[in-house]
Amino acid sequence: MQGTALWGWLGPLLVTIFGGVLRFVRLDEPRAVVFDETYYIKDAYSLITYGVERVTLGDSKNPIADRRLLAGDTDIWKQCPEAADCASFVAHPPLGKWMIGAGEWLFGMTPFGWRFAAAVIGTLSILILARVARRMTRSTLLGCLAGFLLALDGLHLVLSRTALLDIFLMFWVLAAFACLVADRDAARQRLADWYDSSPLSPHGPRLGPRPWRIAAGVCLGAACAVKWSGVFFLIAFAVLSVMWDLGARRAVGIRRPYQGTFSLDVPGAVAALGLAPAATFVATWAGWFATADGYGRGWEQATSSGPMFFVLDSARSWLKYQTQVLGYHTGLDDYHPYMSEPWTWPLLIRPVSFHYPAGLPSSVCGADKCSQAVLGVGTPALWYAAGLALLGLVAWYVATRDWRAGAVLLVVAAGWLPWFYYSFADHRTMYLFYMIPVVPFMVLALVLVAGLAIGRESAPPGRRALGAAAVGALALVVLINFWWLYPVLVAETLTQAEWWARMLMRSWVDAAPK
Repeated sequence: MQGTALWGWLGPLLVTIFGGVLRFVRLDEPRAVVFDETYYIKDAYSLITYGVERVTLGDSKNPIADRRLLAGDTDIWKQCPEAADCASFVAHPPLGKWMIGAGEWLFGMTPFGWRFAAAVIGTLSILILARVARRMTRSTLLGCLAGFLLALDGLHLVLSRTALLDIFLMFWVLAAFACLVADRDAARQRLADWYDSSPLSPHGPRLGPRPWRIAAGVCLGAACAVKWSGVFFLIAFAVLSVMWDLGARRAVGIRRPYQGTFSLDVPGAVAALGLAPAATFVATWAGWFATADGYGRGWEQATSSGPMFFVLDSARSWLKYQTQVLGYHTGLDDYHPYMSEPWTWPLLIRPVSFHYPAGLPSSVCGADKCSQAVLGVGTPALWYAAGLALLGLVAWYVATRDWRAGAVLLVVAAGWLPWFYYSFADHRTMYLFYMIPVVPFMVLALVLVAGLAIGRESAPPGRRALGAAAVGALALVVLINFWWLYPVLVAETLTQAEWWARMLMRSWVDAAPK
């Protein structure tokens, strides 16, 4: 490991503070309910108030509840003869909304309150990425570079300042990956210790308790409890963990690594990456199980025939609810002006306009026309460089079978490629910000290639200096590109000419509401 243990924490923490300042300054701007916040902030408030989601006043054409909240009035609930009649059918599991609700509970039903949790989670993800990149590269400098680049991504910044679910999905996926990397190191250390001190056997040893892998399973269950798309990462990480175990047994020279892996490692993997995620997912529905007013709950029927029937009927009702949610997503194909196809996402062709109010008075910017935008788009210099880095990782993995390249490519594939199926098979409505769980791994790809460019410590000084200069120049370009875009990411008031100057493509302009 290059660098001291002190700098191994101090460096990433400094980068995290930098990213946190960007995410918390003016967090309550714009003072509006932006894009899909209209769904999640009210569901979150309902969860912390009633334990389940309830129907609120108004609809998308007449957002009475949104106007009341912005005026400081929390009387937003629809009145029903029976409380169960006001149960709201929701499209996503509850954990992300519980997390949003924690901020609302702490700071009230204000823009700052409902965005607080997203800003915290977005900031913490910078620290996690910096630490996991350091562990994977054995370089504190490269770990800090990873955190710095993630802090400068426009899409990550916007979602860290908005009460949507996707930033929470990204966080739990990244946390699970970090836990698995730590588990990989711990498992290989145990194998090395066994090899040095114990009689050899054809299958190798049992590796004993693996708390990091269990923690990864809990994080993956939490990812699924934010959005169902977390299951793609659950499958990928389960495969990755087993392949790492197999590779470790082969590397230490065990004669029957396959039998050893499937007899000694896979049962523990099933518990950690199967049972633990399932238990975590079900636990996040505690509010639904504990109250009578959840959608499809059937409380009276469940309580009519004793405790055993209560448990069985509750489970049946809950499973039926999950089936309805999955059916809802399958048929979600309505046109939306900000929708885009997954093959366009790495090119940032169609961003999402989170906020663009019409009719701003000229006095606010000193020009005839003013703009105040929140544009959900990645930092182009970062995304395009990361795309090239991913192509480089493909070549690197084919040539060397480096585990780091393989892991990053697998996670990117798990987070991106399934959406191609939904595009072709279901013509599903999709948006650029579905890519956010992949963004930390795009940054990891770029950092791994940066490590190759700089070279090992044993490389000639001139070669390392040239590589470091190239990496530093790229980081500077990303910083400048982010600084240029920053006003249209955080709703700063600009003249329309200044807003136009920041639109990289005509499709960015078309993404703004007319």
